[in-house]
Amino acid sequence: MNGEVFAAIDVGSYEMALKIFELSDKRGVKEIDHIRHRMDLGSETYATGKIGSRHVDEMIKILGEFRQVMKTYGARNYKAYGTSAIRETRDFVVLQELIRQRTHIQVDVLSNSEQRFLDYKSIALKGEQFHEFIKKPTAIIDIGGGSIQISLFEKDALIATQNLKTGVLRLHAIMNTVNATRQRYFELISELVNTQLAVFSKMYLKDRKIENLIIIDDYVSPVLRRIKARTGDEGFATRAEYNAFLDGAKDINAPAVAKKLGMPEENIPLLYVSAILIQCILEITKAENLWAPGVTLCDGIAYEYAEKKNFIKAPHDFEHDIISCAQNISKRYMGSKSRRETLWKIASEIFDNTRKFHGLGKRERLLLQVATMLHDCGKYISMINLGDCCFNIIMSTEIIGLSHKERAIVANVVRYNHEEFDHFGDRSRYLEGLSYEDYLVVAKLTAILRVTNSLDRTHKQKFKDVRVTVKDRDMIINIDTRDDITLEKGLFNNRAAFFEEVFGIRPVIRQKKNV
Repeated sequence: MNGEVFAAIDVGSYEMALKIFELSDKRGVKEIDHIRHRMDLGSETYATGKIGSRHVDEMIKILGEFRQVMKTYGARNYKAYGTSAIRETRDFVVLQELIRQRTHIQVDVLSNSEQRFLDYKSIALKGEQFHEFIKKPTAIIDIGGGSIQISLFEKDALIATQNLKTGVLRLHAIMNTVNATRQRYFELISELVNTQLAVFSKMYLKDRKIENLIIIDDYVSPVLRRIKARTGDEGFATRAEYNAFLDGAKDINAPAVAKKLGMPEENIPLLYVSAILIQCILEITKAENLWAPGVTLCDGIAYEYAEKKNFIKAPHDFEHDIISCAQNISKRYMGSKSRRETLWKIASEIFDNTRKFHGLGKRERLLLQVATMLHDCGKYISMINLGDCCFNIIMSTEIIGLSHKERAIVANVVRYNHEEFDHFGDRSRYLEGLSYEDYLVVAKLTAILRVTNSLDRTHKQKFKDVRVTVKDRDMIINIDTRDDITLEKGLFNNRAAFFEEVFGIRPVIRQKKNV
């Protein structure tokens, strides 16, 4: 039987966690150990932008112990990620090297969208339960130390996602700053959170009815799962049951709550914060059902690794979620459905028939599709500064499933579709953070999008059919139309020149006129 032992490490805002998994073709992903160490990195990082030497030493010590556990289980492969507390550390590169030198563990940083995507993937491990739940309008509430992510699903597809800087550690720090007693937590946290939730509701909910909430957090989820395990509905609760649970805990002191729920007393304030956050979201969405699947980031890390190694097959079409999210962004900024469909039809034809020239893969094809959908989103703000406005919208709008780097590639492709291309040595601020390899992807996808855009310059979808073939040094674009394409032909050469510069083949239009 093919299989291996894999380790996932989460350096979180409030604790460090190690999970050991057994991966196999037969059993998929099976957790065999879970070790947690409480360490509040978030409060320090969010306040100062740095991690003090005491916490650095403690982190290195714990990671060294994790490494020994990994050796004991024979875990040869691992992934270690830091989340918001590490992400907001100013000198992370120095810290990363220090950890690697002392522990031989490479800790990488997840962007917010990458972190939420892994959390989302971890829920998909629940299989049928997940699919049954998201058939109805559902919101996934992913509560972290620094922020929360609200992702909306309709008809089994992700339609919108938004990050709010109202994580449990941030809110708890604010409560300490204002010297709030626990009796005032609900009032004060609600006041802080509802301001942001009202904006979210106005933008994304409107008349949309949300029936279910899926909760990912470190405090409420374990409690809900323990309580409901007695009835056989582990992790599930109605809105009324949840409110009753919260009301029952309000007037009990922290030591009594800790004893009753079987959790450390030091976690109780954060439990209250998370519970109040969830109640605020329940109120604004009017959802009737909650599900706490009990997953962690480590589960998502293992899921992604197992999928790449072909131990499991994806039970959910995550690429469809990325496309669905991009479609909804386009719709929000008044994009034309017929226009984006026309562009993608042409762009995919060019991409698929020039593979041996560009050498790009399935993932880059997806990035090109997202770029065609968002190609003119900036016109919502300005018709003159279209390229820059497109870039700023895309970089400011999370697309769960795309990393920060991938979003930067898409934003640049869309910008350079409208603006003069910046070459790698120009030190353009737009290309900041992208490697030479990333730059080449931007150049290739931009060349394809420019040619695509020039074939529908008047936005009239004149072409019934487009076929692309490559002969010698010419890429022949055969188009089937009765319409006058004088403008398209006349303005084509400019766009074609950049394509030829990038790929070494010249685009040529050949028109077939139907009588």
